[in-house]
Amino acid sequence: MTRCFLRRWLVPVAAAALIAGCIPPDRWPVFAPDFETRLQRDGEKPAVVPEVLKPRVEPEASAAVPEEGPLDLTVAQALVLALANNRDLRVQQLNPVIAGTLAEIERGVYDPEVFAEFEYDEEETSETSRSTGEQFGVEGRDTAAIAGIRQELPSGTRLEASVSQERSVSSRTPEQQVARLGLSVTQSLLRGFGSAVNLVSIRQAELDAVASIYELRGFTEALVADTEIAYWRLALAGKEIAIFEQALAVARQQRHDVEQRIAVGILPEIEAPAARAEVARREQALIDARSQLEDRRLRLLRRLDPDPAGLLDRAINTASEPSILPDPISDLPDRIRLAEKLRPDLNEARLRLAQDRLETIVTRNGLLPRLDLFVVLGKTGFADTFPDSFRELDGPTYDAAAGIRLSQYLGNRTARARDVAARATWRQSAEAVENLRQMVRLDVRLAANEVERTRQLISASRVTRELEEQTLRAEKEMYDVGSSTTLQVAQAQRDLLFSQIAEVRSVVDYRIALVRLLLAEGSLLERRGVRLAGADDAQKLWD
Repeated sequence: MTRCFLRRWLVPVAAAALIAGCIPPDRWPVFAPDFETRLQRDGEKPAVVPEVLKPRVEPEASAAVPEEGPLDLTVAQALVLALANNRDLRVQQLNPVIAGTLAEIERGVYDPEVFAEFEYDEEETSETSRSTGEQFGVEGRDTAAIAGIRQELPSGTRLEASVSQERSVSSRTPEQQVARLGLSVTQSLLRGFGSAVNLVSIRQAELDAVASIYELRGFTEALVADTEIAYWRLALAGKEIAIFEQALAVARQQRHDVEQRIAVGILPEIEAPAARAEVARREQALIDARSQLEDRRLRLLRRLDPDPAGLLDRAINTASEPSILPDPISDLPDRIRLAEKLRPDLNEARLRLAQDRLETIVTRNGLLPRLDLFVVLGKTGFADTFPDSFRELDGPTYDAAAGIRLSQYLGNRTARARDVAARATWRQSAEAVENLRQMVRLDVRLAANEVERTRQLISASRVTRELEEQTLRAEKEMYDVGSSTTLQVAQAQRDLLFSQIAEVRSVVDYRIALVRLLLAEGSLLERRGVRLAGADDAQKLWD
């Protein structure tokens, strides 16, 4: 039967091997996979973002929007919508989920491994008798089975316990059954010794999970800042349009008055072009302002809505007023200290530094020779039947072995290079942290300087606008008595328009500068009542 089996399959296998030399197996039609069917059969189970990674605004506010009509949004509502719907944030929220699995992957090395193996051998051969020189046929069948469990320990210890059974049947010898219980212990004495070396990868993975949370926090802070800045810029565009529309109405009225005075002969014809040009200039400015309003509306909606086609046609009414009582910055040292504590990019850099420092433990240990102590113990039972072989385990037969294995690369250049690279990377990371700390301090100082500049501009622009109003009134009075020209009145109106725009912009710029200061010091989420996962929540990513 064995011969028939071999003859039946030997030729097809040999033919397949020849074909494989001409056509790669991965291109054989029989191996063409149907991925979609397999995915549907296995079932698609997308990862779920843990609740701890979803930002929560306190007090909680609804992210629902009316189905029709313009959106009346406060700045707080805009932030809630952005945190609930922004697609970029949804993408970033999965990074900590992925990073949270890395520690479990590394810990899986220390999961016990159960193993089993079964083998069947059959042979028919020919041997020559040493005494007579005659050839005779020999048939034999062997079976072997083994099962056991292996365990790696953080100390560098490898344990294995097994039970095995072998059966040998031959035409030359009687049937023999062998049962064995075995235990082996291997302990690393130099390279790979100790939990401080073997648990480095787990600790690095845990730090990576925490770093991913800080990375998500930094992205969320940037999203909140961008959304609030986009909101105030939209509010500014709306106020600028109102100012331009009012200025256009005044210019048209001025043009009408000039044309009437020209018609009755009070003013010469040369006064008309200045009034008409001023109207055209106001119309041009209004067109630009409306285009800017549309641009800022679309940019804000992109941050608020998960469906790009959902709200893009909806108008937005900014319900929050940008007016604010400006206060001078009097606690700059405290803000700098707060930034050094809270800035997510700085905290992430510190964690990367800790990871690189841990790597030097591994590379330093890798310079040592491999020296392993091993002990193998076995208890064996011999019999001519399966049950008796296990009963004979109580007999005197046993096996034991102990020894030491030593190996080392001459020169060991790879390990030395890795150690130098790890220490250089650690030093580089340390320098990068110090550099980033300086940049954080600079960011806070620059942001505070901008806040102070815009704060002072608010009062200065208000005074300028009031003086421009007085100038315009005086210019109109002189125009009425014939002491001024249409061009001079138009210039005064233009200066007033610029001062009105500057006053509104100074208030919005102050708002934006405050947002950027809070972003620079890393406290924007707390100041806006947004709660997000912290370093202590890293373990929850997997639990």
